[in-house]
Amino acid sequence: MTSCERWTLRTEHTSYTVRLSPDGPWAELDAWGPLGVEDGPSALDWSRRTHFITPADAAPAEYLPQGLRPFTGADLVVGHSGHERGVWWEFAGAEQHADGLRLAFTDHVAGLRTTLCYATVPGTDVILRWTELTCTGDGELRLERFDSGAVNVPVTSGARLTYLTGQWSQEFTRTQLDLKRGTFTMGSVQGVPGHAYAPWLAIQDAALPDDSTAPTYGIALEWPGDWHMTAEAEPGGSVRVRAGRIPHEGAVLLAAGETLVTPRLACAFSPDGLDGLSRLWHRYERRLSGARLQRPRKVLYNSWEATGFDVEAAAQLELAKVAADIGAELFVVDDGWFTGRADDTGGLGDWYPDPAKFPQGFGRFIDDVRALGLGFGLWVEPEAISPDSRLHAEHPDWVYRMEGRPARLIRNQLLLDLGRTDVQDFVIGTLDRLLGEHPVEYLKWDMNRPPTERGRPGAGPADRLDLDSGHVAGYLRVLDHLRAAHPGVTVEGCAGGGGRIEHATIARTDVVWPSDNTAPLDRLSIQYGFLHAHAPHVMSSWVTDAPGVFDPRPRSLAFRFVLAMCGVLGVGADLRSWNSTQRAEAARWIARYKEIRDVVHHGETHLLGTPEDPTCGVQYLDTDGPRTVVAAFSTGRLDGAPLVPGRPARLRLRGLDPAARYRDEETGTFYGGAHLLHYGLPFAWSADHDAQLVVLARR
Repeated sequence: MTSCERWTLRTEHTSYTVRLSPDGPWAELDAWGPLGVEDGPSALDWSRRTHFITPADAAPAEYLPQGLRPFTGADLVVGHSGHERGVWWEFAGAEQHADGLRLAFTDHVAGLRTTLCYATVPGTDVILRWTELTCTGDGELRLERFDSGAVNVPVTSGARLTYLTGQWSQEFTRTQLDLKRGTFTMGSVQGVPGHAYAPWLAIQDAALPDDSTAPTYGIALEWPGDWHMTAEAEPGGSVRVRAGRIPHEGAVLLAAGETLVTPRLACAFSPDGLDGLSRLWHRYERRLSGARLQRPRKVLYNSWEATGFDVEAAAQLELAKVAADIGAELFVVDDGWFTGRADDTGGLGDWYPDPAKFPQGFGRFIDDVRALGLGFGLWVEPEAISPDSRLHAEHPDWVYRMEGRPARLIRNQLLLDLGRTDVQDFVIGTLDRLLGEHPVEYLKWDMNRPPTERGRPGAGPADRLDLDSGHVAGYLRVLDHLRAAHPGVTVEGCAGGGGRIEHATIARTDVVWPSDNTAPLDRLSIQYGFLHAHAPHVMSSWVTDAPGVFDPRPRSLAFRFVLAMCGVLGVGADLRSWNSTQRAEAARWIARYKEIRDVVHHGETHLLGTPEDPTCGVQYLDTDGPRTVVAAFSTGRLDGAPLVPGRPARLRLRGLDPAARYRDEETGTFYGGAHLLHYGLPFAWSADHDAQLVVLARR
């Protein structure tokens, strides 16, 4: 082994260079940033070692096991040879090809081969990382920790971490922390990513100003199960972030000849701060959507907030008629359409339309909805089961449970063991039946409880089952089947709001539901955080009558529509209670949305200000056309008073041509590009005018 072995991966605008360390048998980061950053001495200079740690502990290592890295946090912890723990490997070779790299390391005593895998994603600046662990010996290995990888970022005075926090109904709150020394960790052991933290992190140098010019590194974990991210501010001015899945049973046993593949870790760098990093993630998620990106996301009406569990054909059709009149394109019946479902205590698992609720037949009801010019959609919760359901009576062994222990109810329901093939087959068969017997073109997949008593009696010790990974595999198998067998069906991902949103889910669904909270100012903060990590074309957003939960200040119907138009527009209000003026306004907003949704879903997004500012907004720039769309919001005083009397509020736009002229399509006003970039677009707020949608056409 020599220190000159070095490999560079290049994306459209960035490069990522890895080398073999001169200090030992491991790979370490040499350079990561804009193209050409690898040309010169590495900025990650680890020549000044401190006492009482090893070179491996101080190195910007890509991946190191306990054994080689004994003190400052290992990425891999393996038990073998009886009770011995630790790995001491040797470099076993590299394979580099046009869009990837594989670095192999072997420990013949432990019987382990570890392969560090890298891949670039064409058309993006994302580099994917994952690790493959193969048991090469005769005995089994006990994998107690097996992260996907470690990300090293050079900083001068600690790291500024930006992450997304919250709780149910308050997801995706943008949160920041300066980590100068010590450890920060976040994650979930709820069987899903959870509402408390998103598996996403951005890292900047804390010494640099928090603005759009600060270089920013980002990582996101592709895993809809238990996970963690841990950032460690290390001596010498660096931060090292480790991320991966958490084995729910404490360890995973790897038998001779078996290979475990960790979840993929997406890594991205932007020289343009958090705003620039968000656009990299949007571009990546558009690629994950594939050809489905080109299919317009229809304006839907969902009846849940209007009727709850009280689903009845005549009332649903009344709502559908009004929804069609205002321009909706889809009608989705939410929870309560199936047998035994008068409230949340029953019915889950018995997925048959309730004949009492559809006296003329479910097929006739759907035909009546479709006759209004609307597509039809349904809500389902395939992983859930009610204790008094017929399914539970027939298959009590299909639920997670512990022998001799009580079954805990959450939301009056249990959870199916989706790691079982027979349960997966049941779910697939159920969905095939619903989608085959009825012209359903939209399916909302919900999950409203985490797994608690996660056991499978009679199947052996839990650490031999890897139930968390099994549930994830079952979930993804069903989604993959839906994509292949029903390609025309739009699938929405939901888990009590935003409890399961990450790249594996986004790659297999069309839209996701960020939160059950649809109140205007609450939702503004939720969507602001969401757009840092995820793209507008996957962000389902409704206009409802919901009052504020965390910020109760009222906002206009226009505010609610402009906000929902920042993603995939839906309506969930009780339209029967709206007067003719409100319905007419809604129809105007929906018609306008249809004119600009291609720019919103495919354009370049810029976040303008924050919800804490008196005025904030979102800008969408059509990179293939002349239009720029700006959604602006007044978040300040209810009387709309300007910060400076007599002067309108302004939002400085971004990404425009300073030499071009731009015309406001509604008012006919012309602006110079330089004016909009330097002074900003003006907004005259008032008590009755708290949001505005502006469409500018480049001339």
